[in-house]
Amino acid sequence: MSVRNLIDYISDKNILILGFGREGKSTYNFIRKYLPDKHITIGGRDSVKIDDKNVSYDCGEGYLESLGNYDLVFKSPGIAFLGVKYPDSTEITCQTDMFLRFSDCATIGVTGTKGKTTTSTLIFNMLKEAGFDACLIGNMGVPVFDYMDGSANSTAVIEMSSHQLEFTRKSPHIAVLTNVYEEHLDHYEGGFKGYVNAKLNIVRHQNKNDFFIFNGTQGISEYIDENSIKSKRIKVFEDTDEFIRSLSKLNKNLRGRHNAMDIAFAAAAAECIGADRDAVRRAVENFSGIPNRMEYFGTFGGVDYYNDSIATIPEAVLCAVEAIDNIGTLIIGGLDRGIDYSGFIKSLSELDIDNIVCLPETGHKIADALAVIGSKAHVVKVKDLPEGVDFAAKNTPKGKACIMSPAAASYNVYKDFEEKGNHFKQLVKNMGN
Repeated sequence: MSVRNLIDYISDKNILILGFGREGKSTYNFIRKYLPDKHITIGGRDSVKIDDKNVSYDCGEGYLESLGNYDLVFKSPGIAFLGVKYPDSTEITCQTDMFLRFSDCATIGVTGTKGKTTTSTLIFNMLKEAGFDACLIGNMGVPVFDYMDGSANSTAVIEMSSHQLEFTRKSPHIAVLTNVYEEHLDHYEGGFKGYVNAKLNIVRHQNKNDFFIFNGTQGISEYIDENSIKSKRIKVFEDTDEFIRSLSKLNKNLRGRHNAMDIAFAAAAAECIGADRDAVRRAVENFSGIPNRMEYFGTFGGVDYYNDSIATIPEAVLCAVEAIDNIGTLIIGGLDRGIDYSGFIKSLSELDIDNIVCLPETGHKIADALAVIGSKAHVVKVKDLPEGVDFAAKNTPKGKACIMSPAAASYNVYKDFEEKGNHFKQLVKNMGN
């Protein structure tokens, strides 16, 4: 299997690149590298125009109604297929699927609602410390086709979202499932069950020589028959052994039980492929943290500020609150996607913090609910993030922390969680200017 096999597979097919963001452009560049004169169609909601006489366009309203005109559709992760109909003659695929099917690399795939990027980065660092030729690609921002020409002797550590796994027909050699919580309910048929079903493609196509590493505190038997899993199963707990317990104390960027789990996942995956424990320890010691994930970015006016914009579900927020034990102000709220917040609201009401600042849309609903049941914290609604930061600056006790950890998606106002996190940091740094 090789790039040549992939090119042979797609060369005679009528191809649609669906979505022309980072991954769509990567797919186009890859095809053009090997098939410079092949006709390609680019589709999506937004209009696209590039300087290529061998490209046509299928954009605008109704762009998902003509899938039957194509043999092969490269779907970008951001496009939902909820309720979309297409004939059996049309193959829906994505870069992740094709990489797993045709690349010569050994592959370690990491998915889960939360912890994907931290776990993937730790695995990559552990392999590098152990002397492996490895790359870190996938959902964190490096399209996998950008590494399709990699060495057959290398190991690809691939962060995989549910969107990238939805149409994947091959599983990685080592599969890691960090956790599963309610997320992307507006994307899949069957809501949460459909979301989990997409995630489980990471293990569904493994064989007896592969490994499946999963969260021992979360049962998956409700969604898949564990007896049907052909690979070697490894259950992971945060206190797997004394070695893992010792690692979680080595680095302040990895504090909290959720990060202890990520370390345990990463160590299990790295050891499956042959990394030694000295390399695992060095990787944890040297881990520098990841932007937007409990990211401490400075002390201003005597208050420590943390950007946790990646925390788009309640469970992630509660993990951050537990890990940072001196929080004076918590900023929450974002897009309402129908997540059940009842348990989260009860937990918030019991938190021993000074202020909970609530942004639209979900934050305002949570504030209303807290007003009914009562809260130890002072709860305030604000109209936007600038007003929230202004309140936090004036009301967070000195010596304590302010953390933005939304428990909701950001795209009611922002393009993504990164844009929201960057805006938060900019607002804080510009206070008083």
